Amino acid sequence: MIRRGFILLTFCTALLGCAVASAQERRPIAWDGLGQDPNKSSHRPHVAKRRATNPAPAAADPNQERERVLGTLRPYSDAWWAVHDEIEAENDKQLGTKLVICPRCVQSPQQSEDATGSVR
Repeated sequence: MIRRGFILLTFCTALLGCAVASAQERRPIAWDGLGQDPNKSSHRPHVAKRRATNPAPAAADPNQERERVLGTLRPYSDAWWAVHDEIEAENDKQLGTKLVICPRCVQSPQQSEDATGSVR
């Protein structure tokens, strides 16, 4: 009986440690609109709002001119596909600059190609 009590006490202590750690981060909490707003309570320190940076102007978009040209071409012609592929390549390039992959999630080059199992 004492053994089970000790195991239960250890388990509860571990869970309490997880709950306290996340509460100390002081990040804004999602609020469903019911009750008091947890982000406005007096015991929370003031959190500065982040301002979104202005996106690049539309004129800087290299695909804008390509899309205009694409509209003037006969659909699915060779020229249409060439412009379409340029647009897709530019979109992939822009996505590649924004995409961040965790280094642990990518397979390291030292592992052989014949290895099986998880990538992580």
